[in-house]
Amino acid sequence: MAANANLHKAKNEKNDEFYTQLTDVAEELKHYKEHFKDKIVFCNCDDPTWSAFWKYFHLNFTKLGLRKLISTHYDKNEPTYKMEYEGGDDNNIEVGTITPLEGNGDFRNKECLDLLDECDIVVTNPPFSLFREYVKTLMEHGKKFLIIGNMNATSYKEIFPLVKNNLMWYGASIHSGDREFGIPSDYKAVSKSYRVDEYGNHYVRVNGVRWFTNLDYPQRHERLVLWKKYTSEDYPKYDNYDAINVNKTSDIPIDYDGVMGVPISFLDKYCPEQFEIIGLLQSSTDEQAGIPNLRYYNDFKEMRQDMSYTGSSGGKANGNPVIREKPSKGNFLYNPVTGEYVHSVYARIVIRKKAGA
Repeated sequence: MAANANLHKAKNEKNDEFYTQLTDVAEELKHYKEHFKDKIVFCNCDDPTWSAFWKYFHLNFTKLGLRKLISTHYDKNEPTYKMEYEGGDDNNIEVGTITPLEGNGDFRNKECLDLLDECDIVVTNPPFSLFREYVKTLMEHGKKFLIIGNMNATSYKEIFPLVKNNLMWYGASIHSGDREFGIPSDYKAVSKSYRVDEYGNHYVRVNGVRWFTNLDYPQRHERLVLWKKYTSEDYPKYDNYDAINVNKTSDIPIDYDGVMGVPISFLDKYCPEQFEIIGLLQSSTDEQAGIPNLRYYNDFKEMRQDMSYTGSSGGKANGNPVIREKPSKGNFLYNPVTGEYVHSVYARIVIRKKAGA
């Protein structure tokens, strides 16, 4: 949480300018080259000429076989412009046709939505404070896309159903979970990873970053190698759901065919031919969990390790994955009538191995 305090602060202040670096764009895009032949690419959250996305597609326009590249400039208060490139001088990223926009370049404006309808694939780093609305717009317009977001977005009620139903998945560059972004010099960075280089450029490193896409790639279909054996001691059952808890994706047991709760980072290794995603456990309704909630904790109290009462009801654990034991550290729930101890674990994706997988 502390590592991403700068993102939460920026979200509150609507500071959405986090500039993706060209090396990160190139590392991810190398997995999708066959998708771009004869296609129109739209970078609708990128200022032309200096955006890493514009640079990548302009420099590789002929190599990728693109038909057109479009980018729109955004200004909070003023009308701006779009820039289009259809070939001619790939190495000069300043080459392109500039046309004024009536509005400020917001992706929700009609003229930008018209460009969205014209394009085949959207590739960009959208404003993370508008991630839900941005993805909704892409889906409503039936677009192929490759975009950057925080992995916490996976648990959004608007986003998780898309992941569950294989309408969107994580990109190929798993290493991108820890990524450095350029930021404006006037941002108030609160992260220890904030730095200024010798040219005066400002950067901040952010954890939990992922590419989100509906473009397929071969690595997505590589099956996870399983080797651990199931034991009830290593894989306790949840107190409130009929599923076992798996703390690490690498620990998924090879010989268990029932329902399991795994960390969200499981999606880095998710193979749709090997596993079925059933639901999500994080303050979930039965619909989101995909399995029935068997117990609620309104009659519990949240306690500290020294058994002092925090003042919070155990109801805050309802819909979370809960294990029946007192943890060795951190707060937990205690029922003064029954003497029971339980505690929540982090959000879990509910999965099951597919038959024959």
